[in-house]
Amino acid sequence: MPALPVRVDAVLVQALIAAALSFAHLHDLASAAGQHGWKAWAYPVSVDLLMVAAWRRLRSGEAKAAGWCWFLVALTASLGANVATAGLLDLDDVPAWLRILVAGWPAVAFLGGTLLAHGAPKPVKAPATVPERPSTVAVPEPIAEESEPPETAAELPPTEPESARPSPSPVPPALVALARKVADEHGARTETPIDTSTLRARLGVPMPLAEAIATQLT
Repeated sequence: MPALPVRVDAVLVQALIAAALSFAHLHDLASAAGQHGWKAWAYPVSVDLLMVAAWRRLRSGEAKAAGWCWFLVALTASLGANVATAGLLDLDDVPAWLRILVAGWPAVAFLGGTLLAHGAPKPVKAPATVPERPSTVAVPEPIAEESEPPETAAELPPTEPESARPSPSPVPPALVALARKVADEHGARTETPIDTSTLRARLGVPMPLAEAIATQLT
């Protein structure tokens, strides 16, 4: 299997060289300021991590002001170390203010990294709710009450003509006696003879039978 050609990215090589030189300059400055051993190596790592965190915040598009602020702080620390170790500063006699800046850098880097990592998230929009349709409640229809039998002639159904009515059937004597009692009570209460419609309503019998009973009461 033929080997794939290796392409050298000039930008990547330049970035690696710049990172290595900046890393070494930060280490030398921290060592000159009194941070020896592993402490001197931790300073360039802290500066580079803060710069990467700030760059990621800028790429995400959220809180760009905070991202630019901490990116410039890390860039100033890296660029200051490069300039200071270029012969402009006597590393054997570091001034007190530089020692203070180097000693206070871990707290500054921790604060910046915390603010960048735990920034305020974007507000989540609540999904639009669809209004619920009102549930239809079936209303029961009113039950028609049973009407009482009509007591007046106006409420009675129309009667058939006299010629179409069948011949009256014989009335039982017991029913005639009951009708007479009802007629007597009505006459005693109203002092008027009972009419056929009232007699029919009181006895609850059909109109032909009521008429036959009325004829026997007269």
